[in-house]
This record gives sequence, structure tokens and C-alpha cells, in this order.
Amino acid sequence: MTGVVVLGIGMHPFGRFDKGYEEMGAQAALAALRDANVEWRQIEAAYLARMYLPATSAARIFRRLGSTDISVLDIEAACASGGVALRQAVLAIRSGEVDLALVLGCEKMPRGFMDPAMLYSPWQIEMGLSVNPAYWAIRARRHMHDWGTSEEQIARAAFKNHRNSVHNPYAMYRKAFSMEEILNSKPVCDPIRLLEICAPNDGAAAVVIASEKRARELGASGPPIRIGAIAHSIARYSADFRCPADSMSATLDNPGPTSVSAGRAYEAAGIGPGEIDCFEVQDTDAFCEIECYEDLGICAPGEGGRLVDEGVTEIGGAKPVNMSGGLISKGEPMGASHLGQIVEIVTQLRGAAGPRQVEGARTGLAHVLGAGGNCAVTILKN
Repeated sequence: MTGVVVLGIGMHPFGRFDKGYEEMGAQAALAALRDANVEWRQIEAAYLARMYLPATSAARIFRRLGSTDISVLDIEAACASGGVALRQAVLAIRSGEVDLALVLGCEKMPRGFMDPAMLYSPWQIEMGLSVNPAYWAIRARRHMHDWGTSEEQIARAAFKNHRNSVHNPYAMYRKAFSMEEILNSKPVCDPIRLLEICAPNDGAAAVVIASEKRARELGASGPPIRIGAIAHSIARYSADFRCPADSMSATLDNPGPTSVSAGRAYEAAGIGPGEIDCFEVQDTDAFCEIECYEDLGICAPGEGGRLVDEGVTEIGGAKPVNMSGGLISKGEPMGASHLGQIVEIVTQLRGAAGPRQVEGARTGLAHVLGAGGNCAVTILKN
């Protein structure tokens, strides 16, 4: 199978900006091209991950780089849009169809909670079942009941991420908060508080990828960052599916989409969670990060809170998670979310992350999970 490597990365900061998505997307794409030391005219296919942008957004952004006749695609899969776009580009290279591709994630989000009509049926909206934090809070409370996970452990995950964000120039919020400030912040939906939850916002991130053969021809410098695996799946039964439903399957063995996608990625990469040096995961809220520890196999079910208490997921711990500050600090421009994680992991594997560097990082995993049970997991190797 043709190997695929990351040649370049680029990012527009995440936050709120008085500029159009076309400008943000073009800025991130150009940064990735410069980092890869290639020109736009050399790119053979381009992909845009987005959820809220209008039709033909890819063409609108990429025309700013120059008109070409290559295949340009818009791709949407909720929070996993960036992972699906990257997977399509990887498959195109592995098939031999193209050798050099650009993948961009870009979003300009409305303020407040996402428009429920984009995700839910009318009956769900009318019944008040369309506010996402309610479901996140229910999952947190069930975990607290089953395993004894505490509000302090949830707050400690947010505390870690806010502290990490101070050193990330691309993060929307770059301020450390005390445990007391986090626990006393306004409740969003009990037990989740304002400083423990991410905000939708604007931003863009891009990567240039190539076959190993093409990378050698281009004279890429430094050790290559290889895409060891990329997997995408949707849940058999997801927390945002409600009865009545068109179709529903239930089995005694019904793993969630994170466990499924991670299992496929580990198998394809030929490594397990114990061999991953650093992680960027979906911390839509701080409890979600704790749940990710378990679903990704970093620890056994019910032990996620313990990992936080013991500092395992700190930058200096055995399994650092969300060195970038996570979505809690960066915010979540949905189309750019996973590509932003890829930028962070590549930066770590290059040893270029500065104060947030994980010493000796050689492997990294990026994980996103969103509406419809869409989940993507990417494993990178140095």
C-alpha cells in the first residue's frame, strides 16, 4: 500500500474574526503550502471540510489561490468533517489517482448553540430535546453514578487544558484558571460549567499530504511524518438519536464510535494505545475528555477520573492529552477541528511545540466525535 506523509501544515487562529471564511481558509492553505515548500499549481486534488459554510465553498476559497482544473470537493460529517476529508485525500493517494493533495478545514460559526434544525428532527426541537449540553450532562451524571467520577475530576481536566492553552498562539482563550474559578463558573447544564465547555467559533487549518515517492522527489527535508492510519465510523446507536427512529439496531455488544474507530486505526497502524506518545481528543466538554481516555483504551472503563488525578494526561505525564489546550480553549470551528488537531500532533512530532512540547514524541493520535455518532481517528508516526 502506498505510504502517505504530511509535507506541510498551516493554521488560521481559532476565535471570532471580522473577516470572511474565504480569507481565513486561503490563509491557512497558503501557510500549509509554504510549510511544504510546494506551490498551489502542483496540487493535484483539494478537499474542504465544513459544516456551516455555503455550497461550493471549496471552489470559492481555492480560487483565491489561483484557478486550476483539479478536483475540489466540499465534505461534511459534523465534527468529524476534517477527519473524513483527510481520509478521502489519503485514499486518493493510496489508490494512485493523485500524489499530492491539500486538505483544508474552515468554518465561520454562528454564536451560541448550534442551529438545532441542522441536527434534529422537528419533533425533537418541539419537545426541547435539541440542546446538546443536556445529553453531555446526562452522560457525565451516569458516569459519576457508575464509577464515582467527581466534579473535581471533571474540573481538573478543564484546568489542565486551560493551562496548556497559554502557550498556544492559535487558541481562542489563552488564560489559565484556578480550580476554584472553574468550579464556581456558571453552570451550563449540571454538572458541566462554563469553563468546562467549548465554544463554536471561526478558524481554519490545513495540511499538504503526499505519497512517500512524491515527497522524496520534492526533496522534503527532515524525517517524514507518516499517516499510520485514519478511520471513520458512525455509531450503531448514538446519544443524539432518539425514539421514534427510522431504524435502530441494538445488540448486547454495542461499542461506541470512538472505540470502533480507534480499534480500526490501531489495527491499521499496527500499534496500540500504549504506544501512542500524545493525544488530541474531542473535549466538547471536560467530561467528554475523561470518557475519551476510556474509549481510546488509554485506561479501563471507569478509570478516566483517576488518570486526571494522577497527572497521567499532563504534558509531562505518561499519556499527554490536549497539549494545545483542546477545544475548551481553542473553541470548535467544526470543519477545522480535526485538521487543527493534526497541526498540533505534527508540531509535536517535529519537536517544535515549545513550552507545550511532549519530550521525545514519536507517535500521536487525533480524535473527533460529533453529531450522528460521526467519529474519526488519525494516527501519525515520525
